[in-house]
Amino acid sequence: MLDGVQKAEARYPLIARHPRLVLLLKIALIAAIVTATVLAIAQDQQTVELRSAISVEDPAAPEYLATLVAADLVDGDTYDVLVNGDQVFPAMLQAIDGARERISFETYIYDEGRVGDQFTDALERAARRGVTVNIILDALGTGSMDKHHFERLQKVGCHIVNFNPTAWYTLEELNYRTHRKILVVDGAVAFTGGVGVADHWLGNAQDREHWRDTHVRIEGPIARILEAAFYENFVGGGFTVTPVLTEPGRAHDADDQAMVVRSSPSSGASDLKRLYLLAIAMARHSIEISSPYFVTDESTMWALDDARQRGVTIRILVESDITDHKSVKYASRDAYDDMLDGGIQIYEYRPTMMHAKTMVVDGLLNIFGSANFDNRSLELNDEVNVAVFSRRLAARFLQDFDNDLRASHKWTLATWRERPYSDRVHEYFWSFFGEVF
Repeated sequence: MLDGVQKAEARYPLIARHPRLVLLLKIALIAAIVTATVLAIAQDQQTVELRSAISVEDPAAPEYLATLVAADLVDGDTYDVLVNGDQVFPAMLQAIDGARERISFETYIYDEGRVGDQFTDALERAARRGVTVNIILDALGTGSMDKHHFERLQKVGCHIVNFNPTAWYTLEELNYRTHRKILVVDGAVAFTGGVGVADHWLGNAQDREHWRDTHVRIEGPIARILEAAFYENFVGGGFTVTPVLTEPGRAHDADDQAMVVRSSPSSGASDLKRLYLLAIAMARHSIEISSPYFVTDESTMWALDDARQRGVTIRILVESDITDHKSVKYASRDAYDDMLDGGIQIYEYRPTMMHAKTMVVDGLLNIFGSANFDNRSLELNDEVNVAVFSRRLAARFLQDFDNDLRASHKWTLATWRERPYSDRVHEYFWSFFGEVF
């Protein structure tokens, strides 16, 4: 593997006289080999070209979709769409404070700061009054969380799973994270969406330091299924687990049929990607997608292009240059030319980081949860999304979508092709890493 370095040493004696330079060359070569291997593994082994036998509006569509993604179809849920930290955090903390039996909480980000203190205080209070508190924290995403939070929570009896910790001898595990955001209280009230525990979600997206995001509060049978998804990652935490599930009440005025779909590479499941491909294939009129880190592969690009050829209007809302991962932004933009040329509309949200993850198909099918529209979420991370057939919920999501478009820049093919040459270089380079982002 290091023959190249050894040949260089023989050809250039100066290199051989500087051991540190030799070491750096070896490290660089090993890093290049590892990177190339990871990129090769991450690439789609085949392009999935998927069409649907029926449309979203067909009465059989909910059962059709649920069967194809191996999900349980339920109805009788109510949904409360929460926009930004001003709405999200008070609702979640109120639910925790109202818990009487158990709390199941899973998150990717749990940072130091005001929000972290509020959640630790609330979870600690719940445990002290006898509530069973089960927590899953991703080892990488919560790496900046001070250990005193763990100590306080463990001291009062909370059960905490440190998901997928890594060391130098388990570097292959670094790529597989839980990105799920799940809070279920007493088996009846659930939350999921894009919001983690960190101060940059505070407020109402009022400036570039405070993010735009969406979370959803759910009451009904979906809470039970989300808690089951929680237990999937809770099992194996180093202690005995006895899953408890409660049959929640149902809403009397329900107009929904819904399912929970997971992405779980650790167990070999790719149902979530199939959900997205099928949802696009079932569209006949319109698709609205909000997602940061919007990175397509051959399968998703084929699906979007096929929808456009059927006459479907596609509008995509993504983050702008205000992003926490500029390299991912460049990888995302590499596909803009093809999408714009094919008639897909692209909007970049300008005020702050746009982190909402929603999709609405034909004003009827809604998809929301923790997953971004990228390969990392659809094939590498553990994710969880909810798919709901409901015109009432779609109208709510589309209202927020249209509000966000008014604060966004719409690209045209002409203006896109006028961008600086330096941007094109960045986009081309980072596009090679798109399927590990």
